[in-house]
Amino acid sequence: MSTITAKDGTKIFYKDWGTGQPVVFSHGWPLSADAWDAQMVFLGERGYRVIAHDRRGHGRSEQTWAGNDMDTYADDLAALTEALDLKEAIHVGHSTGGGEVARYIGRHGTRRVAKAVLLGAVPPVMVKSAANPGGVPLEVFDGIRAAVRHDRSQFFKDLTIPFYNANREGANVSQGVREAFWLAGMQGGFKALLDCIKQFSETDFTEDLRKFNVPTLIAHGDDDQIVPIANAALRSAEFVKNAELRIYKGGSHGLAQIQADEFNADLLAFIQK
Repeated sequence: MSTITAKDGTKIFYKDWGTGQPVVFSHGWPLSADAWDAQMVFLGERGYRVIAHDRRGHGRSEQTWAGNDMDTYADDLAALTEALDLKEAIHVGHSTGGGEVARYIGRHGTRRVAKAVLLGAVPPVMVKSAANPGGVPLEVFDGIRAAVRHDRSQFFKDLTIPFYNANREGANVSQGVREAFWLAGMQGGFKALLDCIKQFSETDFTEDLRKFNVPTLIAHGDDDQIVPIANAALRSAEFVKNAELRIYKGGSHGLAQIQADEFNADLLAFIQK
């Protein structure tokens, strides 16, 4: 397997396919780089170099006890881009991975970045507070933590229903897609996955978004049941200068898998602008 070594010695798995301008993918919780396979093959076949890593504690990367925090995730991404000497890269982040991309730009700048894409992303901040009254109550995330501790296998099976909008009329989500989600979640490190809940829910990315100075696509399903659009993409677009906002009518949180053709076409069009 291909790995790079993070600054604390953690081994980070990555996939690196094709040649051309690099497109780097950051996945959501509790998944792995494989969540981006449809996009990686699509772009790889069209002359791009496509790279995706498993976040520390997820997938095939080392299962760490410590360091499962957004700053470290961003530093791991920086270590990957530096190890592969990526230049003029397009960074694409979904959900927690969108936060990772935002924090990467916030901490490391855009010297190696040409464009950014945030899909169903958690910025600017998910949790409800006095400063963020439209957010999700902390009790919801406490419930997620409790459910993962009690029976993460069943929780991940159940989570596929709102993740892919399988509970909506006319839904067409295969059992295979749902089982792939469950498998990815079960491959992650238990401690790392628990720690990541706090990171995707409570991290404030507002100042990171203000530092974006490259063309940015903010894409989101308007029926996203995991990261509601009103407090996510619509607010992020207010902080990222000249951001392009793409809203998918009826789109779920997992639209990169179940609406891959539509999203892939939009992603390619944005990259080629």
